[in-house]
Parts: sequence; C-alpha cells; structure tokens
Amino acid sequence: MSPWEVNVRKAAPYVPGEQPGDKGIVKLNTNENPYQPPGEVLRQLETIDGDLLRRYPDPDMKLLVTALSRRYGVASEQVFVGVGSDDVLSMAFLAFFHGSRPVLFPDITYSFYDVWAEVYGIPYERIPVDGEFRVVKEDYFRENGGIVLANPNAPTGLSMPLEQIEEIVARNRESVVILDEAYVDFGGVSALPLIEKYDNLLVVQTFSKSRSMAGMRIGFAMGSKKLIGYLYSIRNSVNSYTMNPVSLRLGARITEEEQWFQDTCGRIIATRERVKKELKALGFVFPDSDANFIFASHPAYDAKKLFLALREAKIFVRYFEKPRISQYLRITVGTDRQMDQLLDFLKNYVRKES
Repeated sequence: MSPWEVNVRKAAPYVPGEQPGDKGIVKLNTNENPYQPPGEVLRQLETIDGDLLRRYPDPDMKLLVTALSRRYGVASEQVFVGVGSDDVLSMAFLAFFHGSRPVLFPDITYSFYDVWAEVYGIPYERIPVDGEFRVVKEDYFRENGGIVLANPNAPTGLSMPLEQIEEIVARNRESVVILDEAYVDFGGVSALPLIEKYDNLLVVQTFSKSRSMAGMRIGFAMGSKKLIGYLYSIRNSVNSYTMNPVSLRLGARITEEEQWFQDTCGRIIATRERVKKELKALGFVFPDSDANFIFASHPAYDAKKLFLALREAKIFVRYFEKPRISQYLRITVGTDRQMDQLLDFLKNYVRKES
C-alpha cells in the first residue's frame, strides 16, 4: 500500500445493473420504463440552443421546482430537486444522519443505503424483514438516528399500507424518516399527504421509472419547508449547479403530460398482472409486486443457472447473489412483446428441465 492510501476513504461500491450495448437484447434488468417519453417532451430538444449549453444552469432550478410544486399541490419551498433520486437520497443522508445512533433500514432493500452510510461514516443497522419479505413496523419503534424505507420496497416490490407508514413516522418524531417512493406510481400509495402533518418526513421520487427519463437523471424530494431548507443548505455547500438545463426543461415539460403518465403506468400495470398469472402457471412464486418488476423464484430451478441461461439467450434480468434472496430473479416489466419473449423462453426451459 502506498503511504497516501492510508488516508483514502474506502467503501464497497453499489453495483448497478448491466447496460449491454448489443442489439436484439431483451433488457429487463434495470427497471427502466419500456416506453418512449411523449412527443411533446422530445420536441423540446429542438428548442435547445448554444446559449442554453454555454451558461451555468439556474441554481434554484425554478422551472422544474415550480412544475413539481404545481403538479403535487405543495409549496415550491417544499420541493428539492437533484440529479436522480440517488443524488437526492445521498444529500439527505449527508444532511440528516449525523448522530451517534444507528440509522435503520431493512436488510432486503435498495442496496445503495448501506453504501452511503459507509461513505459518510453513518452508523446503521439492517433490520430483517419477515419470512414473507415484509417490513415489520414494530421493529422501527425504537431509538434511532433516522429511518429509510423504500415503499414499494426493492427488490421485492412489496408495499406497506399508508397507516403503517404513518405509525412509524409518528413514533419517530425525534429523527428524520425518509420514504423512497421510486416505484409508487405502479400501485403503491404515496405518503405525500403526511408531509403537512409531520415535519420530519421526507418523500423521495424519481423521473426514471414512471416518466421514462432515466437518462436525464431527475429526482426530487418533498417535505416540510424546514426539512427542504436543510437539504438545500447541504447541496449548496457541495455544488450549487447540480442539474443541467436540458434536464430542467424536459423535466418541467413532462410533468404536464398527465394523460400520457396515467396511460403509461396503466400499460405497465396491466402487463405486470398478466405476466404474474403466466409465471404462476409455470410454477414460479413471488411477492405480490406493486412496482414495475416481479421478484420471482422457482422451487425446482436454481436462480443463478436460470439467470445465466436467460443471459445466453440475450434476455437480461437482475440476479442478486446475497443472503435470503439468492434464489430470486428481479424481472423488469417490459413491453408485452418483450415479456412474451421472456415467457416463451421460460416455458421451453421448464419443459426441457422437467
């Protein structure tokens, strides 16, 4: 080890899903929306000129903040915008989790949470979900330095009822509770109405899933004015120019496309429910997902072998070689055609292996 390496901050990084460049791939591994953004949003690209690119973006991001404020019926001072929900969550960890007590989150959840805790030197504790992968609310009725819950959870897709979420928030008024609602538009119930009642609740969402804009990197949080003010003070201490002007413009425009938004979410939900039935008929088991993915296992087949066989057939799903979930595959809900390709492969696989 070189002498300077002693002072290097080290952490085991988050490992994102593959982004294969090959043509002909059935890509069901990163929970992207399979449908294009609406034409009105794409046409905004034609209005971009050199001045927009050569200047620094608006540090207050007013265009997008105002659009989100209008869309969700909250004050602009209650909206925080970041470069994807990962950036928003990272800033929230940095801003709110600064005590000696551990931050609590489930042992099976989005695997970036413990990475941020490690990077920022935040004590944390993974709380086991139950045998059906559900969060047990009573496990969070204890002293802590903060709570982070994905709802619907990832990679299981399971939702907690809103009344249970409120119980957790109400019993933890001395710490900040973060709800990561990346997948809420596919069947969950948002806790957004609770931010008017609880000043310690931060609700985080993203444009990457239901709004087909993962490449633009747009995330946002909503909470009390006090909570959002603290977030901006930390962000402005790190980087005042976080979001590029193209993302700001396209993000503001797509918040106006309500009918497209509802129709697209409806298509994905309908496909998900159809595929659930077909997977059950093939013998797969899975939690009842409210997200745009299905977390499936088959009692008769090893998940890693199935994952590799799918990959060989150019069908990419997500496999996590981790305790308790190593026999599950997370399958993004794609178009009906993509899901039919997946199902055709699985039918042949089951027939061949049985």
